[in-house]
Amino acid sequence: MNVIVEREKGLLELEKRIAELRTANESQPVDMAPEISALEQKYQEILRDVFGSLTPWEKVNMARHPGRPTSLDYIGRLDRFDELHGDRHFRDDHAVVGGFALLHGRPVVVIGQQRGRDTKENLRRNFGMVTPEGYRKVNRLAKLASHLGLPIVTFVDTKGADPGISSEEHAQSEAIARCLYEFTIARVPIVATIVGEGGSGGALALAIADTVIMLEHSVYSVASPEGCAAILWGDSTKAEEAASRLKLTAQDLERFGIVDEVVPEPLGGAHRDSSGSVTRVLAAIDAALGRLKALGPQKLVEERYRKYRRLGVWQTERREPIETSS
Repeated sequence: MNVIVEREKGLLELEKRIAELRTANESQPVDMAPEISALEQKYQEILRDVFGSLTPWEKVNMARHPGRPTSLDYIGRLDRFDELHGDRHFRDDHAVVGGFALLHGRPVVVIGQQRGRDTKENLRRNFGMVTPEGYRKVNRLAKLASHLGLPIVTFVDTKGADPGISSEEHAQSEAIARCLYEFTIARVPIVATIVGEGGSGGALALAIADTVIMLEHSVYSVASPEGCAAILWGDSTKAEEAASRLKLTAQDLERFGIVDEVVPEPLGGAHRDSSGSVTRVLAAIDAALGRLKALGPQKLVEERYRKYRRLGVWQTERREPIETSS
């Protein structure tokens, strides 16, 4: 059960009531504008109370909201998109969408992890969990971008890589490792955006970049809260506690230097103003590419290397010397 969806049910009823009053007011001789205005003010207060300060677990649920803009929502707003299919080895993985595109007139190669809106699409997209064939498609597109000198734009939105036996038999870890290597050495600008849930190596495979952007209520972690709880405590029901300990929010990750920019979302989440959210994200990506354009290929690779070498902090504990008897 998604806690954000449950909370929205009451708000949706209030939204419906306000809309009905507006419609009725147009045909009534008595002006109900003051009453409607008061109700709208009350609605905004409730909205701030419910969504003004979210816990890490609530942000996880927000990132998983079924109405949240997906990679194809962002790709669909590009000036142009020509999709490329297949890994040239085995098959086409529909959990990954990629190809040539124009972003504000700028030629790029765009790659995004795509989950579904309903059960049928989720089955077709494997719930956004990418198989080895999908990662080999990503690797192929990254190499093509480097060969043609085109910037790479990625959209990250997955709980994690596909964990099935078939994927393990088809060398899932090797396919992800190849992506990590290719993005590391690519001599073109790379901008990655975590738009929903960024889980484990399945997300990292598309997130090695010169600039990493996150939406305000997206999450990015070494493991899902449920997976972490199962590993640490042998109890997946402790996911809420795990979420608070994982430091997976955009604000935490920006503070750690893992994320370079956080794009704000409307009160209540990106799904409450999908068009505006998509516009802001694409503008942030375009601005990042504009800044990276000034760096030459060699400088890009060197700065990218330094960026990831700086992550993490060594902390040494001082130990008192042990006294020994003479």
